Amino acid sequence: MGTDLAGARVLVVDDDRVNRMLLTRSLEREGHSVSAAENGRTALGLMGENAPDVVLLDIVMPELDGVSVLERMKADSTLKHVPVIMISAVDDIESVVRCLEMGAEDYLPKPFDPVLLRARINAGLTKKRLHELEREHVRGVFSRFLPEHVVDDVLKRTDADLRLGGSRDVGTVMFTDLRGFTAFCESTSPQGVIELLNEYFGEMIDAIFAHGGTLVGYRGDGVLAVFGAPIELEDHADRALAAAREMVGVRLARFNRGIREQGLGTGFAMGIGLNSGHFMSGNVGSALRLEYTVHGDAVNTAARLQEMTKSARRPVLVSESVREALLRPPSDLAFVGDVEVRGRRSTIRLWTLASVGRPVAVRGPRELVGTRERD
Repeated sequence: MGTDLAGARVLVVDDDRVNRMLLTRSLEREGHSVSAAENGRTALGLMGENAPDVVLLDIVMPELDGVSVLERMKADSTLKHVPVIMISAVDDIESVVRCLEMGAEDYLPKPFDPVLLRARINAGLTKKRLHELEREHVRGVFSRFLPEHVVDDVLKRTDADLRLGGSRDVGTVMFTDLRGFTAFCESTSPQGVIELLNEYFGEMIDAIFAHGGTLVGYRGDGVLAVFGAPIELEDHADRALAAAREMVGVRLARFNRGIREQGLGTGFAMGIGLNSGHFMSGNVGSALRLEYTVHGDAVNTAARLQEMTKSARRPVLVSESVREALLRPPSDLAFVGDVEVRGRRSTIRLWTLASVGRPVAVRGPRELVGTRERD
C-alpha cells in the first residue's frame, strides 16, 4: 500500500516523556498516526509487529541506544528501507554523522522546531514512496516471468538499482515448440492467430509456474523456461520433467480439444527439449526495460534437443544430464539412443517419457545412434 504524506504511521522513540508527548502532539496535528516507545527494545518490538512509515529515533537512550536500534533495522530486510530521522542534542554531531553513514535519512536537533519537523517527516515519506513505486515497477517486471509466490524472494536478492545481478546457476532448461502453427497462420485471420496463441501460452505458462519454473521468454510460438534460477531448486530436473509431462499429456490435449470443437482443425503437435547443467542468468536491459535472460551451453543444447524431437518423433527429449539430476526418476523414462548434436563434439544419451504423447511410428534407438542433427 502506498505511503501518503498525510496519515502516515510514525514511531517516536525517546526516553524523555516530555519529548515524546511534544513530538506526538505535533505529528498528530499534521494528520499522522503516532505510536511511541520509551527505549530501543520496545521500539524494535513495535516495529516487528507493524513496520512504521517513518521513525523518529533518539540517539542517547538507556538499555539500547539509537545507534544500536538503527544498526538492527538496517540488518532487517523488512525494516531496512524505513526512513529513520535521528533525534540529537546540538553537541552530539559525531553520533549524528555516524548514523547518517549507517543509513539514517536525516536528523532533528533538540529542542525541535515544528516547521523543521514537518520538513524532515515529509522528506522521509517522499523517499519511502519513491522506493515503493520502484518496487512496484520491478514487481511488475518480475511477475511476467516468475510465479507470484517467489517474486518476494527474488526482490530480496536484488541490488541497489533493483536489478537481479548476473549469476552462475545450476538448473534445467526447457525449450518448447508448437508444430504446425505456421501453416495454420497462413489461413487464419491475424486476430484469430493471436487469440489462439495467447490461449496456448496461457496453458503452458500455467504449467511451468505450477512446477516452480521461470519464464525466460517467448520464441515465436515456443517458450524458453528454466527450473532452478533465479531461486535455487534442488529438484529442478524433477520439476521440469513433471511440467513437460503436464504440458504435453494434459494441457496440449485440452488445447487441441478446443481447436476441434471450434472447427479449426485436428490440433497441433508439440516438442519439448530438456537439458540440465550450468548457465548464466540475470536481468539485462536499460532502466526503462529489463528482461531476464539465460546463456550457456546448457541452454543451447536444450534448444537443439527440442529441434530433434521432430526427427525422433518424440514429443519430449531429455538429456542424460537431466536423468542424472533427477531425484525421483519416473518409471516411464525410456532410453532413446546415443545421438550426435550439432555444436557438440561428443554424443548425448537421450531419454523420453514413454507414456506421453500419441503412439507414433518411432525410429528405434539403433537408427538414432550416430545420426547427426540437420541444420
